[in-house]
Amino acid sequence: MANHRFSQHALSEWMKDEGPESEIVISSRIRIARNLRHQPFPMLATNQQAKEVMEQLTEVSRSGKLASIGKFETIPLSELSELDRRVLVEKHLISPSLANESRCGAVILSDNESVSIMINEEDHLRIQCLYPGFQIQEAWALASGIDDIYEEAADYAFDEKRGYLTTCPTNVGTGIRASVMMHLPALVLTNQINRILSAVTQVGLAVRGLYGEGSEALGNLFQVSNQITLGQSEHEIIDNLYSVARQIIEHEKAARNRLLQESRIRIEDRIRRSFGILAYASIMDSKEAAQRLSDVRLGADLGILPAVGPQVLNELLVMTQPGFLQQTFQEKMSPEQRDFRRAELIRKKLRGETDHGGV
Repeated sequence: MANHRFSQHALSEWMKDEGPESEIVISSRIRIARNLRHQPFPMLATNQQAKEVMEQLTEVSRSGKLASIGKFETIPLSELSELDRRVLVEKHLISPSLANESRCGAVILSDNESVSIMINEEDHLRIQCLYPGFQIQEAWALASGIDDIYEEAADYAFDEKRGYLTTCPTNVGTGIRASVMMHLPALVLTNQINRILSAVTQVGLAVRGLYGEGSEALGNLFQVSNQITLGQSEHEIIDNLYSVARQIIEHEKAARNRLLQESRIRIEDRIRRSFGILAYASIMDSKEAAQRLSDVRLGADLGILPAVGPQVLNELLVMTQPGFLQQTFQEKMSPEQRDFRRAELIRKKLRGETDHGGV
């Protein structure tokens, strides 16, 4: 089975733009969960019922109703190899749950990969919109528009008191998850991160790692999102996240200034050492790669490593993941082989070489 075009490149088109506050906020995301009124939720559905849901929801894109948003492609998960599905998870285009649903699952992707519409995941419909930088309101406007298009074509499961009904009780109500992916190395280095994140959780927000719930905050990347979907309006959820994220941004900026003022030589040494190791190491595990790439990104943002662009580092975050590594080099790898290939790929990318598997 040939690799799909959406899994060929690590950097999605939408990631090539720099949004507001992009030195700290990597991306803004809105995810909307919806179910159909007269169909069992996916976990209880038969194969025939799941096929009916997929047919009804994919018809929206085939009929051209999404044309005002952009160009979309519908991809049944059964047409993707296991490696393709893994790469799409690493690019945040599908969830691990959908990757395991190869029978009646599908994903509808926009050409620039900023919109991902998942069918028969945990819920019948998951609409995801991604924007670069701190653009959570813009992401919500786009997701809400797509939701309106689907609501005209489908009868959603909705209760007057509870709101939109979802498989997981934590999503009942508005059914939306709003999140920002933030790079917070200075707060970590100045030992302020635990205090900040503790305060964040006390105002109804959750903090997770790069790949969401249950994942580790590798590379000083933290996903901040709403926990409450019931009892608040969509705009209250968005406004609360925006306000808290803005405060975190200001704290991170202050911490970066403090590092430069009080520990400039030490922080420059740390950044240059990490760059040197990345540029010359022969073996690199994923955890060390994430940490040293975080140091180098901080160096680029502070002007210490001006020759290193943020796009290269964003790309490497995906390229160094297990699935993408195996696709890049077209070979199945043991953990030790992945560590060797990861180091090779990073070395060549940072040096501007392009002979590693055509990347």
